Amino acid sequence: MKRVALEKRKTAETDITVKINLDGKGKSRISSGIGFLDHMLELFAKHSLMDLEISAKGDVHVDYHHTVEDIGIVMGLAMRKALGNKSEITRFHSARVPMDEALVEASLDISGRPYLDYRIKTRQIKLGDFNVTLVKEFMRAFVMNSGVTLHLALVYGEDAHHICEAVFKSLAKVFREAVKIDKRVKGAPSTKGSL
Repeated sequence: MKRVALEKRKTAETDITVKINLDGKGKSRISSGIGFLDHMLELFAKHSLMDLEISAKGDVHVDYHHTVEDIGIVMGLAMRKALGNKSEITRFHSARVPMDEALVEASLDISGRPYLDYRIKTRQIKLGDFNVTLVKEFMRAFVMNSGVTLHLALVYGEDAHHICEAVFKSLAKVFREAVKIDKRVKGAPSTKGSL
């Protein structure tokens, strides 16, 4: 069974298409009009080994908020669809990922219950024209629409760029492991019988 999904969303503010292949090779083609976000999502694809295509047009002349949040929404919906009934997945994973002086910890449960615990703070608010607080907005939208429980915590770090990279790389690492198929698991990995 192919774990591939295509999702589209068009509003007065954004027009977004996301295609994801959970069993890819880490290839990406991403165009959002926001260079920093493109870079972070390319990192996610590379380190999760998921193929990811994102085409987004948004009102970036206003600011980046709508585009960042809506990409999170559509990517979350695509992830949920690609996971299907979650049969035979590993489900849980935690990882600590360093990026130079920064260390970020991520813990994931593909639970069907959306929850985000986000404990990432940076002294620097802006990276070029990108507001670092938008990373949390992306994660919230992604989590709520993918239906996962995600905890992200900065263990330590100073440089905001390094911290953001470690956030997306740790996200990639936990998804890479949690979506893996384990043939010993019969059906959904839950005593309830479904996720």
